[in-house]
Amino acid sequence: MESIGSHFHGSPFTFTTTRNSSLPRLITFTRRAHLTRRSQRLKNSPFRLTCAASSSSTIEEQRKTRDGSGAKVKLNVRLDRQVKFGEHVAMFGSAKEIGSWKEKSPLTWSENGWVCELELSGGEAFEFKFVVVKKDGSLSWESGDNRLLKLPNSGSFSVVCHWDATGETLDLPQEVANDAGGEESSESRHDVGDDERVVSSENGAQLQKSTLGGQWQGKDASFMRSNEHGNREVGRNWNTTGLEGSALKMVEGDRSSRNWRKKLELVSEVIVGSVEREERLKALIYSAVYLKWINTGQIPCFEDGGHHRPNHHAEISRLIFRELENICSKKDATAEEVLVTRKIHPCLPSFKAEFTASVPLTRIRDIAHRNDIPHDLKQEIKHTIQNKLHRNAGPEDLIATEAMLERITETPGKYSGDFVEQFRIFHNELKDFFNAGSLTEQLDSMKISMDERGLSALKLFFECKERLDASGESSNVLELIKTMRSLSSLRETIIKELNSGLRNDAPDAAIAMRQKWRLCEIGLEDYFFVLLSRFLNALETMGGAVQLAKDVESRSVSSWKDPLDALVLGVQQVGLSGWKQEECLAIGNELLAWRERDLLEKEGEEDGKTIWAMRLKASLDRARRLTSEYSDLLLQIFPPNVEILGRALGIPENSVKTYTEAEIRAGIIFQISKLCTVLLKAVRNSLGSEGWDVIVPGSTSGTLVQVDSIVPGSLPSTGGGPIILLVNKADGDEEVSAANGNIAGVMLLQELPHLSHLGVRARQEKIVFVTCDDDDKVADIRRLVGKYVRLEASPSHVNLILSTEDRSRISKSKSNAKKKTDKKSGSKDDEESKTVSSSSDSLLYSSKDIPSGGIIELEDSDASTSGSKAAACGLLASLAAASTRVDSENGVPASFKVPAGVVIPFGSMELALKQSNSEEKFASLLEKLETARPEGGELDNICDQIHEVMKSLQVSKETINTISKAFPKDARLIVRSSANVEDLAGMSAAGLYESIPNVSPSDPLVFSDSVCQVWASLYTRRAVLSRRAAGVSQREASMAVLVQEMLSPDLSFVLHTVSPADPDSNLVEAEIAPGLGETLASGTRGTPWRLASGKLDGIVETLAFANFSEELLVSGKGPADGKYVRLTVDYSKKRLTVDSVFRQKLGQRLGSVGFFLERNFGCAQDVEGCLVGEDVYIVQSRPQPL
Repeated sequence: MESIGSHFHGSPFTFTTTRNSSLPRLITFTRRAHLTRRSQRLKNSPFRLTCAASSSSTIEEQRKTRDGSGAKVKLNVRLDRQVKFGEHVAMFGSAKEIGSWKEKSPLTWSENGWVCELELSGGEAFEFKFVVVKKDGSLSWESGDNRLLKLPNSGSFSVVCHWDATGETLDLPQEVANDAGGEESSESRHDVGDDERVVSSENGAQLQKSTLGGQWQGKDASFMRSNEHGNREVGRNWNTTGLEGSALKMVEGDRSSRNWRKKLELVSEVIVGSVEREERLKALIYSAVYLKWINTGQIPCFEDGGHHRPNHHAEISRLIFRELENICSKKDATAEEVLVTRKIHPCLPSFKAEFTASVPLTRIRDIAHRNDIPHDLKQEIKHTIQNKLHRNAGPEDLIATEAMLERITETPGKYSGDFVEQFRIFHNELKDFFNAGSLTEQLDSMKISMDERGLSALKLFFECKERLDASGESSNVLELIKTMRSLSSLRETIIKELNSGLRNDAPDAAIAMRQKWRLCEIGLEDYFFVLLSRFLNALETMGGAVQLAKDVESRSVSSWKDPLDALVLGVQQVGLSGWKQEECLAIGNELLAWRERDLLEKEGEEDGKTIWAMRLKASLDRARRLTSEYSDLLLQIFPPNVEILGRALGIPENSVKTYTEAEIRAGIIFQISKLCTVLLKAVRNSLGSEGWDVIVPGSTSGTLVQVDSIVPGSLPSTGGGPIILLVNKADGDEEVSAANGNIAGVMLLQELPHLSHLGVRARQEKIVFVTCDDDDKVADIRRLVGKYVRLEASPSHVNLILSTEDRSRISKSKSNAKKKTDKKSGSKDDEESKTVSSSSDSLLYSSKDIPSGGIIELEDSDASTSGSKAAACGLLASLAAASTRVDSENGVPASFKVPAGVVIPFGSMELALKQSNSEEKFASLLEKLETARPEGGELDNICDQIHEVMKSLQVSKETINTISKAFPKDARLIVRSSANVEDLAGMSAAGLYESIPNVSPSDPLVFSDSVCQVWASLYTRRAVLSRRAAGVSQREASMAVLVQEMLSPDLSFVLHTVSPADPDSNLVEAEIAPGLGETLASGTRGTPWRLASGKLDGIVETLAFANFSEELLVSGKGPADGKYVRLTVDYSKKRLTVDSVFRQKLGQRLGSVGFFLERNFGCAQDVEGCLVGEDVYIVQSRPQPL
């Protein structure tokens, strides 16, 4: 087995069975196969042939059927309609079960179209119509009259509709025939798993179709009695305009590669020939998309006059397979490469020994020369399958073979049994060659290479799957969970063997078996999709989110065990596929820990139900974030490349547009996201929460405008009136007013730390700011996009309603109010601006010289020489001594420490510019910076040029030597900004400028570069736009550098001594993150721990639990290179999450420290600090924007 293993990675979603188990798989003989007259009659019959691999009825429905109660009709509706990415389809109708025209019923996307399952009253007629729900929530109705459908008294049926064809006749092909007693008839019951594709014929015989046949979109099979293959390629167009690199090579190659062998050779050349990483990824993407379109028939393959047996295809496949395994086994393999590579594997043929033989697949030759079948049939088999396969094999040969098999088995006894049996065997051989067998067939084929442990895992999986299939109940949760567990165990076993690596001298047989193992591992992931889909249906049957929330309310959470088990197993599959493995492991550990944790009456002094739900919510949010990051990656790498290749190869526009959405919806990530949504809804219901987080409270009105992100110059024009932004995502570093001066409010559709730069700037600018992570609420919000709305946000509620105020009146009154304000001498904004300018003037034109040694001791620093941040740190150092003698009203110590530090004062950067002869160039760039436009790259270009100047500067050796003497030998230091335009009453600038951790003066080069990076951060795009928004000239900005001893904290925190959401509450609020504090100030996705502590009573309330994926640490053993160590966080092992007593004590301690600092500074403070062991350190305190 040592030659089978290798690096493992994500799923290409090979086994594309019908994904929604609630939809019985209706397969008609019209699907890409030549129809006989008999098949045509079946097609037109109201009773179509069906596949009932998994029953869609629930336990309760079966009970009603057996006892005769409940005259209901179960109707599966499918609509053929392509929509744009982000849109979906719904239906309105007269039946009360679908909203009586008042509410819409959403349809679910599947590979066969948009589907939904309805349960309606039998014997009645109802009207209905379809709509497309656009991104902004608006509806696009299909044209024509209402559709009308008369329902039978009972039964289960399926109907297929077509957009705008409202007058089409809708028959009701019955799917699950019931006898008089309501029991499922023996003829319609099939012992087949969800991984099989079975078509039943009239005599009950079953045809197991290939995975290729199930997804074929090419031409139907056409049987010939002579060689007519040669000149059938028409209508192909190739457009190489604007192409380069791998795309150009692939399109030009396809133009000259008519058959499948040459197309495989082209893929091999593209992949093997791509050496550079960026080009290698594009080569993989183009290859994956190209092969997918070939295997679905959208790129056809034809004969070209050559004669190459299938063994040539197999040899090429082996070369591609080895290269893919080699790419993914490299240490520098990226997540993108891992993901895309897995999508290529199922598109390659097998290279087992029987297919690399000089004359493979000979059985069809014997079949074509039998004497017990009609001459015409022999000719059709010979010319349509045998000759074509042996000259120019391609996926179309398997489609033709399946169509022929369907034809010869249609009428029992028409052809000899031996002939039919031989043809079935050939069909299975051909499926094996194309790697298009079912999961069961694939797993069976690898038994011969498995050890005892592997065989045991495989046996258990087969047993669980068989019991699940035999139960006939899609809602059999117990069997579903058992099957999921056995699947996960089997997949782990396979991956462990694959991880052992592929030896360079591995024999061909071992490499061929390795391909089979790889495909089985991928197929198991796909089958888990099916299981999880069925589990979601079962969960909904049992009451879904509503019932789970009720159970929490009654303090009985045993019903949560199965959903959490399913989610843990699902996340585990994602990790096994190579996507963020450590993150998946941490999420799984957390969910398992909360699953085993009882819901207590009290946790410490707090309500046990609330703490249980908030703790679980943090992990569920983290799991859903995992799925969105995966989807974001697909959206990043596929759409632009699919569009380029599709346009060049003449692929239909709809196939191009829906490619990525199909990949997302067909992946296990999609089902995990759905499960997270259900569980989060239940958690929010139990908490009485609607998914809102208020960062800046208040009320405002404006036009609701949806944007992807807050980027200056990219926001749509709204005629100059106030706007409220609905923002899809944010990094946390954005500027609000700099993006558009008319922004009155922001609604962000993700979580955000309150003290991120974006949150702080919104508070300073008095912009109402809320976040929302509830899918239902987001859908409601999007319906109001483009309308004039009113946003009301307070600690207790958030409302978004249509505003009845007149826009022009509001705009005019605001304009008049502004004019009046401008006339007043000394408005609040003017005062704040003057404060900043005054400080700047005194710094820029100070007559003070830079002290000897180039530094100022921290306790000697003041705002005029060192900036407000350093001056505050100097004051903190003196307050630290006093704090040891102070306790809160409840006897909680307010004591804290301050890390030692020095300051490189104002003027040092200017001196370095002078010494490097860069003054004139810098002055010229600074002048241009004042008027540079943020659009079109002008501002970015000037900032980049200034940064290049800063990189050329050096801190003097004298300064570095002086700093070295100020700290213990081998001390790790952090280099921080202390600008004259930060930490002021009117301008906080939290997180705006750089801090460089983990440096040491013992490495002068690294230390000097770090100081220069801090100087350069004064001229980033964000910093420039921030000063513009505050009315501060770029010339007035100056930077001092604060150098402090580097701490290695367990926790870092920010204190708001006045609650941002509820200023009158007399609370100190703390936001806490594991590790270093940069996680809080930056835009890292996730939430911190949030604690509120009463200033007078010391009562601590937990507001949220942390779910940041990583903590930042500084290793004391590694080099002092200015870098962090990033570690994945498992919150089930974090004391602040699991220990209520520690949480209460820490909350009280931080509240006491915050209140002490507020009183000593004389105003509300934003305080940054950390916990090292049992000691509280304060590293910064600035005025809090209110």
